[in-house]
Amino acid sequence: MPGLHTGNFIHIRAPREKIFALVSDLNRWPELLSHYRYVRTLETNERGSIVQMAASRSGIPISWVSEYRADEHALELHFEHLRKWTKGMKVVWTLTPTRDGTRVEIIHDLKFRIPFLGWLAEPIICGFFIENIANKTLAAFKAHLEQ
Repeated sequence: MPGLHTGNFIHIRAPREKIFALVSDLNRWPELLSHYRYVRTLETNERGSIVQMAASRSGIPISWVSEYRADEHALELHFEHLRKWTKGMKVVWTLTPTRDGTRVEIIHDLKFRIPFLGWLAEPIICGFFIENIANKTLAAFKAHLEQ
Protein backbone atom coordinates (compact mmCIF):
# COMPACT_ATOMS: atom_id res chain seq x y z
CA MET A 1 0.00 0.00 0.00
CA PRO A 2 1.46 3.39 -0.95
CA GLY A 3 2.39 5.72 1.84
CA LEU A 4 4.68 8.41 2.99
CA HIS A 5 7.83 8.27 5.02
CA THR A 6 9.59 11.48 5.85
CA GLY A 7 12.14 12.61 8.35
CA ASN A 8 13.16 16.04 9.58
CA PHE A 9 16.14 16.57 11.85
CA ILE A 10 18.25 19.22 13.52
CA HIS A 11 21.33 19.27 15.71
CA ILE A 12 20.86 20.90 19.12
CA ARG A 13 23.78 21.72 21.38
CA ALA A 14 22.19 20.34 24.54
CA PRO A 15 22.06 16.96 26.29
CA ARG A 16 19.25 14.68 25.20
CA GLU A 17 17.81 14.51 28.74
CA LYS A 18 17.34 18.30 28.78
CA ILE A 19 15.76 18.23 25.31
CA PHE A 20 13.43 15.37 26.26
CA ALA A 21 12.29 17.18 29.43
CA LEU A 22 11.26 20.16 27.33
CA VAL A 23 9.78 18.56 24.20
CA SER A 24 7.84 15.88 26.11
CA ASP A 25 5.87 18.60 27.97
CA LEU A 26 3.24 19.16 25.28
CA ASN A 27 1.41 21.74 27.38
CA ARG A 28 4.35 24.13 26.86
CA TRP A 29 4.38 23.84 23.07
CA PRO A 30 2.03 26.80 22.36
CA GLU A 31 4.13 28.98 24.70
CA LEU A 32 7.41 27.99 23.00
CA LEU A 33 6.28 27.47 19.39
CA SER A 34 4.69 30.51 17.74
CA HIS A 35 3.08 28.37 14.99
CA TYR A 36 1.21 26.19 17.54
CA ARG A 37 -2.24 27.48 18.46
CA TYR A 38 -3.02 25.00 21.25
CA VAL A 39 -2.49 21.53 22.67
CA ARG A 40 -5.40 20.03 24.62
CA THR A 41 -5.36 16.79 26.57
CA LEU A 42 -8.66 15.05 25.83
CA GLU A 43 -8.03 11.88 27.81
CA THR A 44 -5.34 10.19 29.86
CA ASN A 45 -4.99 6.42 29.99
CA GLU A 46 -2.44 3.80 31.03
CA ARG A 47 -0.59 4.10 27.69
CA GLY A 48 -0.40 7.90 27.62
CA SER A 49 -2.75 10.63 26.49
CA ILE A 50 -5.14 11.51 23.71
CA VAL A 51 -4.28 15.04 22.62
CA GLN A 52 -5.72 17.53 20.17
CA MET A 53 -3.00 19.68 18.65
CA ALA A 54 -3.43 22.73 16.45
CA ALA A 55 -0.89 24.68 14.45
CA SER A 56 -0.83 27.16 11.63
CA ARG A 57 0.93 26.71 8.30
CA SER A 58 1.32 30.11 6.58
CA GLY A 59 -1.96 31.29 8.11
CA ILE A 60 -3.81 28.03 7.35
CA PRO A 61 -5.14 26.55 10.60
CA ILE A 62 -4.79 22.78 10.98
CA SER A 63 -5.52 20.42 13.84
CA TRP A 64 -5.24 16.72 14.56
CA VAL A 65 -5.93 14.24 17.33
CA SER A 66 -3.22 11.81 18.41
CA GLU A 67 -2.49 9.19 20.96
CA TYR A 68 0.67 10.43 22.67
CA ARG A 69 3.24 8.55 24.72
CA ALA A 70 6.56 9.77 26.09
CA ASP A 71 9.04 6.90 26.44
CA GLU A 72 11.22 8.02 29.37
CA HIS A 73 13.53 5.00 29.03
CA ALA A 74 14.37 5.48 25.33
CA LEU A 75 13.87 9.28 25.49
CA GLU A 76 11.45 9.17 22.55
CA LEU A 77 8.08 10.73 21.81
CA HIS A 78 5.44 8.61 20.06
CA PHE A 79 2.27 9.87 18.40
CA GLU A 80 -0.39 8.07 16.38
CA HIS A 81 -2.93 10.18 14.55
CA LEU A 82 -6.45 8.96 15.24
CA ARG A 83 -8.71 10.91 12.84
CA LYS A 84 -9.20 12.51 9.46
CA TRP A 85 -6.76 12.38 6.54
CA THR A 86 -3.75 11.41 8.63
CA LYS A 87 -5.49 8.66 10.62
CA GLY A 88 -2.96 5.93 11.34
CA MET A 89 0.09 8.13 10.84
CA LYS A 90 2.85 7.24 13.29
CA VAL A 91 5.23 9.97 14.39
CA VAL A 92 8.38 9.23 16.39
CA TRP A 93 10.81 11.74 17.86
CA THR A 94 14.29 10.29 18.46
CA LEU A 95 17.10 11.97 20.37
CA THR A 96 20.52 10.64 19.44
CA PRO A 97 23.58 11.83 21.37
CA THR A 98 26.41 13.32 19.32
CA ARG A 99 29.87 14.53 20.27
CA ASP A 100 28.62 18.07 20.90
CA GLY A 101 24.89 17.72 21.54
CA THR A 102 21.93 15.78 20.20
CA ARG A 103 20.47 14.93 16.81
CA VAL A 104 16.71 15.42 17.12
CA GLU A 105 14.73 13.66 14.39
CA ILE A 106 11.01 13.50 13.71
CA ILE A 107 9.90 10.57 11.52
CA HIS A 108 6.39 10.48 10.01
CA ASP A 109 5.01 7.24 8.52
CA LEU A 110 1.57 6.93 6.94
CA LYS A 111 0.00 4.22 4.81
CA PHE A 112 -2.74 5.79 2.75
CA ARG A 113 -6.18 4.29 3.35
CA ILE A 114 -7.21 5.20 -0.21
CA PRO A 115 -4.08 4.12 -2.09
CA PHE A 116 -5.01 5.49 -5.52
CA LEU A 117 -5.18 9.03 -4.03
CA GLY A 118 -1.70 8.75 -2.52
CA TRP A 119 -0.09 10.63 -5.41
CA LEU A 120 -2.34 13.60 -4.61
CA ALA A 121 -2.30 13.42 -0.80
CA GLU A 122 1.45 12.88 -0.32
CA PRO A 123 2.70 16.27 -1.60
CA ILE A 124 -0.02 18.13 0.32
CA ILE A 125 0.30 16.24 3.62
CA CYS A 126 4.06 15.76 3.51
CA GLY A 127 5.46 18.57 1.43
CA PHE A 128 3.12 21.39 2.37
CA PHE A 129 2.20 20.61 5.97
CA ILE A 130 4.52 18.11 7.69
CA GLU A 131 7.87 19.40 6.46
CA ASN A 132 6.99 23.04 7.14
CA ILE A 133 5.59 22.50 10.63
CA ALA A 134 8.23 19.94 11.69
CA ASN A 135 11.09 22.20 10.55
CA LYS A 136 9.61 25.22 12.37
CA THR A 137 9.12 23.10 15.49
CA LEU A 138 12.69 21.82 15.48
CA ALA A 139 14.15 25.28 14.81
CA ALA A 140 12.13 26.85 17.64
CA PHE A 141 13.18 24.18 20.14
CA LYS A 142 16.80 24.58 19.03
CA ALA A 143 16.65 28.37 19.52
CA HIS A 144 15.06 27.97 22.94
CA LEU A 145 17.47 25.29 24.16
CA GLU A 146 20.64 26.95 22.87
CA GLN A 147 19.90 30.48 24.15
